[in-house]
Amino acid sequence: MTTLAGWTDELTRTRLHFVTGKGGTGKTTLAASLGLALASGGRRVLLIEVEGRQGLAQVFDTEPLPYAEQRIASAPGGGEVRALHVDVEAALLEYFEMFYNLGFAGRTLRRMGAIEFATTLAPGLRDVLLTGKIKECVGRTESDGRHTYDAVVVDAPPTGRVVKFLDVTKALTDLAKTGPIGAQAEGVVRLLHSGETAVHLVTLLEEMPIRETLDAVAELDGADLRPGAVLVNRVRPPRLPARSVPAAADGRVDASRVRAGLASAGLDLSESTIDGLVEETVEHAIRLDAEQRAREQLSEADLPTLELPELNGGVDVAALYELAEALVEQGVR
Repeated sequence: MTTLAGWTDELTRTRLHFVTGKGGTGKTTLAASLGLALASGGRRVLLIEVEGRQGLAQVFDTEPLPYAEQRIASAPGGGEVRALHVDVEAALLEYFEMFYNLGFAGRTLRRMGAIEFATTLAPGLRDVLLTGKIKECVGRTESDGRHTYDAVVVDAPPTGRVVKFLDVTKALTDLAKTGPIGAQAEGVVRLLHSGETAVHLVTLLEEMPIRETLDAVAELDGADLRPGAVLVNRVRPPRLPARSVPAAADGRVDASRVRAGLASAGLDLSESTIDGLVEETVEHAIRLDAEQRAREQLSEADLPTLELPELNGGVDVAALYELAEALVEQGVR
């Protein structure tokens, strides 16, 4: 199988985007950048965080996010990105108010510590509350009938936990067949297993992240959840022609040719400097060879694949826009 390039029309029609990845691959950064890319051209996008780390606030260099949707950035073409940090306790109180009209009772329960007790007694309840809030944001409409948000992007749990997070409401549906809990759970299940939802996977061109990505794709398929695109992060440009990589990776670099090439460019370098350049060339070729094998391994997923460059200056707000532009160039819209 071959890896597909770019964003597809099917993904363009998706309204709910989960972004997951192995820890350290940059999933929060790419979730933020995807939100900016989707907002380009005048659209409104909501970024949601569910892990309690305030990662979105950090990448946007802003104050910790409250349990409220607030504008966090603008996008090219008049787009707008809002952000929401979903607090489990606040979501449970909101749930009581919406479905049981128990706002006052909910606040009493909070003082008693019953909310912590409930989420500890039924650990899946936490994920039900989080996914239920996400569903509400996706389905919300304005007075004119238009959706409040053109797209919702969720900085999801890591790949090792994402399927459990997304599929927990299915288990709850089996437990709560009737009433508000059952009805809400069924609605969440329908959304998460529909064509409106996709789960994008962030990885690096390294063995462990690639393997975990492939395992996550298989797990998503097994749970009837739709994998979206693979976002390959921190890709460094090659400095050697592809035809030269195999030989250089085997250590076959002709120092005399390197010296002659430098001399023709007017550079007269010492033997030790040339030896250092040869060593760096071999190391670079070895990395390129390993990355090519990683790409071939990644092609097993048979998913659209987008590559994001490594940013030498680190990640700041300007870098988020740079990554968003790279996503738009690869078809994200």
